[in-house]
This record gives sequence, structure tokens and C-alpha cells, in this order.
Amino acid sequence: MPIYEFMCQNCCRKSSFLIRSSSASFSPECPFCGGTNLSRTISSFAYHKSLKTVWEESGEPTLHPSDDYYKDPRNIGRWAEKKFQEMGEEMPSQLQEKIQAARDGELPEPLKDLKGASPTAAYS
Repeated sequence: MPIYEFMCQNCCRKSSFLIRSSSASFSPECPFCGGTNLSRTISSFAYHKSLKTVWEESGEPTLHPSDDYYKDPRNIGRWAEKKFQEMGEEMPSQLQEKIQAARDGELPEPLKDLKGASPTAAYS
């Protein structure tokens, strides 16, 4: 069941249509203006990135990263992973498990009290 995209020549809007059978006759109609003067366009495609690529593209945080940087679970433990890699050392499995648990939403006991805290907040 392919999805075809058409451009309406009347209102210049693009529409997608699911065609149940490639052998069935199909006369598209613009869902926006009702026009029947549509021409088929080249469809875009999906591109999925690996987690490694996402990390590489997001780069290092600035000296004062936004609160959103720390809310993204992919960034938890990223600095520690990088430092172990730079030193050519293998990260201990216990630490890897803690980092993965944090990414999955389970904070270690000593950090549970800080769950809602901002990284830029002043502590006394």
C-alpha cells in the first residue's frame, strides 16, 4: 500500500494519499480546495540517526548549558563516558548500569532528593 504525494495546481498545497492497490484506478482530489487538477510529486524519505550520531551532532554543552540540556536523558553520564574513552579505559559495568538506569528515569538514591533542582540553582 504505497503513499503518493500530489501537488494541487489550484491552491499549490501538497497532499498525501494512501493507495490500497497499485492496480486500482485513482483520481485524487485536493482535500483543501476540492480541485482535481493535481500532479504527482517526488516524495521525501525518512532518515534515522544512530544514538552516536545524535550525540556527535548535539556537541559539547557550553559553559552555561540551558536547563533543557540536563533534562534530556541522552546527556546523562555523557561526560563520564567521554572521559573514560579519552583515557582508553573501559567504564566499569556498575557505572554503566547506573548511567543507563538514570537515562531510563531511575535516579541513584543520593540524587533522588535533587530530582527537581536546576543545575544553575545556588545551594547553601
